[in-house]
Amino acid sequence: MSWKQGKKPEILIVDDQPLNLQLLSRVLSEEFDLRVARSGQKALEIAFGEDIPDLILLDINMPDIDGYEVCKLLKGDVRTQSIAIIFITARTSVEDEEKGFLLGAADYITKPFSPVVVRARVRNHINLKIRTDILESVAHTDSLTAVSNRRSYDEYLPDMWNHCMRSGCSLSVLMMDIDHFKAYNDTYGHGSGDECLRQVAQTIDRSVKRSLEFFGRYGGEEFVAVLPDVDCESAMILAEQLRAEVQSLAIEHSASSVAPVVTISIGCASTIPTAAYLPASLTEAADSALYVAKKEGRNTVRLASNVQNLSKA
Repeated sequence: MSWKQGKKPEILIVDDQPLNLQLLSRVLSEEFDLRVARSGQKALEIAFGEDIPDLILLDINMPDIDGYEVCKLLKGDVRTQSIAIIFITARTSVEDEEKGFLLGAADYITKPFSPVVVRARVRNHINLKIRTDILESVAHTDSLTAVSNRRSYDEYLPDMWNHCMRSGCSLSVLMMDIDHFKAYNDTYGHGSGDECLRQVAQTIDRSVKRSLEFFGRYGGEEFVAVLPDVDCESAMILAEQLRAEVQSLAIEHSASSVAPVVTISIGCASTIPTAAYLPASLTEAADSALYVAKKEGRNTVRLASNVQNLSKA
């Protein structure tokens, strides 16, 4: 989100009436970065883009996709479900307001609106979102390496499995392990081991950088990446790139039988998710491929061949 980079929070205003857009822009432009959309379809295009807004002010009555449907679609997708949505509408019935909250809206403002009320409620929800995001980040971040943790992975993988199942696209998982890491700790000490983990994690994290891709620490010296819409061939290419990048760090490892520097082994698994299998099948398959990579000499990449034989639903 934009505030995390020291910028103003970003708000998307969605209304098909130019006058309403002008009024809301005048009320909020000093404190927030604003984007506008005059249709539900345009709102979805912006929300699903690379620069996801922090909050959406959403009209209900629009000519193409109404605000209720926009809210439903945003709250049903892992990429956008955390966006705070405030309905701002001429619909004043209790039933309409209840429907908005049931769909996941954070607030409901009726027209004609008071500029003071709109500004105050937007501020409150932005401040709440900032605090919530900070707490979520802490809970889902590995304190040593500053990348995502195992808890984050366990929550992310099922969401991506369902996302790829709906869209019919491939999903790949890479399981990575630092070769002979115990020997590294024994030789150089745990302080150096921690610094090694940080360097390896940050190097891999920089290469796994598309908006829906995930990288995190799985546990100990093991890391995991989730790659939606990436088939096995592309996943293997990325895995080999990651292996080479870690080796090129040239972190001395005199106790390794593989190379004089720190290296990693990688297991790759890829499939098109279906309801017949569990997301855990992909983790198990990638872990099995990692075992093969370590057994066959380490500092290498291996592709799983048994994804569909594991963890049936």
